Amino acid sequence: MIRHRAIGVLLFVLALAGTGFLFRIVPGSFVPQEDQGYLLVANLMPDAASLERTARVSDQAVAILRGNPAMGDVAQIDGGVKENTAVLFAALKPMAERRSKAGGAFAVIADTGRKMVGIKGGIVFPINPPSIPGLGTIGGFEFYIQSKGGQSPRELEAITRQFLAAARRRPELSGVASTFSAARQQIYLDLDRARAEILNVPVSSVYETLQTFFGSSATSQFVEFGRIWQAILQSEPFCRDAPNDFDQIFVRSSDGNTIPLSSLATVRFVAGPNLLTRFNGFPAAKVTGGQASGFSSGQAIAAMENLALEVLPEGYGFSWSGQAYEEKKAGGTSVVAFAFGLAMVFLVLAAQYERWSLPLGVVLAVPFAVGGALLLTWLLGLENDVYFQVGLVTQVGLAAKNAILIFEFAAENRRVGMPAAEAAVEAVRQRLRPIVMTSLAFIFGCVPMATATGAGANSLRAIGTGVIGGMLASTIIASLFVPLFFVLLDRKPAVQSPTVHGDTGDPV
Repeated sequence: MIRHRAIGVLLFVLALAGTGFLFRIVPGSFVPQEDQGYLLVANLMPDAASLERTARVSDQAVAILRGNPAMGDVAQIDGGVKENTAVLFAALKPMAERRSKAGGAFAVIADTGRKMVGIKGGIVFPINPPSIPGLGTIGGFEFYIQSKGGQSPRELEAITRQFLAAARRRPELSGVASTFSAARQQIYLDLDRARAEILNVPVSSVYETLQTFFGSSATSQFVEFGRIWQAILQSEPFCRDAPNDFDQIFVRSSDGNTIPLSSLATVRFVAGPNLLTRFNGFPAAKVTGGQASGFSSGQAIAAMENLALEVLPEGYGFSWSGQAYEEKKAGGTSVVAFAFGLAMVFLVLAAQYERWSLPLGVVLAVPFAVGGALLLTWLLGLENDVYFQVGLVTQVGLAAKNAILIFEFAAENRRVGMPAAEAAVEAVRQRLRPIVMTSLAFIFGCVPMATATGAGANSLRAIGTGVIGGMLASTIIASLFVPLFFVLLDRKPAVQSPTVHGDTGDPV
């Protein structure tokens, strides 16, 4: 390398280009999906489905789950918020009893998901829970289609269905679905405001009466048994369970007369959403899903955003929530942390050597470690996630450690009069064994992380694989370039050792 410096510099430039290329091809994500020992199964029935019909479909899903050898107990909850929805909590057997690859959570999801597609009458699909509890409701993304132009719920539903149809054709996405529906049967009370004014009935009195009868209204408080009790008005259930119950309601006019509500308003059936969600102040439809096998969450997010730009017309927007939102938000923080790590190493070494040039050579060894970490991660099919980026930050110190050992001894050799090239080669010869020993010790210490299994294994593998790849590249490749960097950056003349003369005047 020292003898053919131009070739060495060219190889270094190619290594930098290769590292940049690896950054582009290694798929990015936020946190890896983990096998947490249980699954969620969602059951979405048509809007008019009864609770009994929902339960029958859920029973079929339970039978499919119990048919998988890795499955343990299953809890079934039908009609939680709405009678046409259900959720199943499926606990897998302990990890020791499902060591085979087919017993993993992702294999169980793939197996049961294929079988649940054949269930007629509803949409049933398994979901992996989020890797970080509280960061979203499912393992995957939460995407909101926002109505920003005052569109009706029916128009929002039509656009959402159109978007879902396009999303299910994208190879990067899987399990894309939405519970938003604007086709639920509802009762619409059409108040004749002009007639109410003629009969001296304030409009506010009409709505307050409806609130009291069909909702509830707190009127006063009283003290009894040493406690304060609320007095709440509300109709009995049998008086508010049919549309003709509106005929039994009277409101009081301003002049004291009681007016039947049926003379002021008409009742009709309409279609509308059972629950209208608002996100960032806009009516919105929630879309959930995840990345398909072989794709990262970053690629899934990019696919959803491209689809939104293609499918959503003017007046509609989109926004992220949960884990996907955090991934978008934390997109550039790893780069900042890595840059600060490099800057810290550079400044500490500049203070140690009292020079600006030699610390630069130490920092130039870091890209080899980064390239090695990315290469091994790519070869093993892993992703550039938060845990991998933690390992990258550690590479700054680990790669600099090997370069510092060579630079320190090379600088010492220069102080005793050696030429730069000879000082660098001798430094490598002196420190090769300590570099290899310490690097191998660290690599073997990370092997259990890189080969981890069980709960949390994917995050451990992300860190361990990146560190092992970076240390291998730093030890094998960077050690060949560090002496070249020393020779290129050393501009300080060698200090000759003082000559000591004996009593005879001859040099000793």
